[in-house]
Amino acid sequence: MASEDSFARFVSLACHDLRTPLATVSGFAHTLQHTEPLEDLAARYVSMIQAASEQMAELLEDLGAVARIEGAHYHPSLAESDTLDLAEAAASRLGEKATAAGSGATVRVDREGVERGLAGIARCALRHGALERVTLTADGASVWVEPVTPGAAPIVLGEDMKDLGAAAARRLVEALGGSVQVEGERLRIVLPT
Repeated sequence: MASEDSFARFVSLACHDLRTPLATVSGFAHTLQHTEPLEDLAARYVSMIQAASEQMAELLEDLGAVARIEGAHYHPSLAESDTLDLAEAAASRLGEKATAAGSGATVRVDREGVERGLAGIARCALRHGALERVTLTADGASVWVEPVTPGAAPIVLGEDMKDLGAAAARRLVEALGGSVQVEGERLRIVLPT
């Protein structure tokens, strides 16, 4: 147990320390985007740098959260949230590749973590299912992600470790007292009330 705890703390420290240089990269990319007009190619490259730094920040958040959960140091700030609001926020992180619908209910969760987790699960379903679009549907205390192809299901569930975002999302939802399961070609995320 001591070595597991020390490894979790090591990963957590690494995530923390990596955020500083990442913030520098992101800050300069943001500054360049808003200074004098850039040539088309330069503007495209700066935009790619900005998007990649945002993706890295999310990956570090996921990795840090898993390290805290695995090391029994996860103490989330819980807040009441509506599942439709969570689904809409997650879908907005994916742009035109995701939509949100349904009728929500109040749950008590780590809002930022759950938004990031729902987006990570949806992104995983898109990527590993070779899909063009997914839907996140609020249904009471549950959020359904669909479609989830049979080949992508083990990855989306975090059983086949090929996607950090989905694996981290499952650990986070379960640490909060919720559950994640595939039902047919849909994934059901049940959040605690």
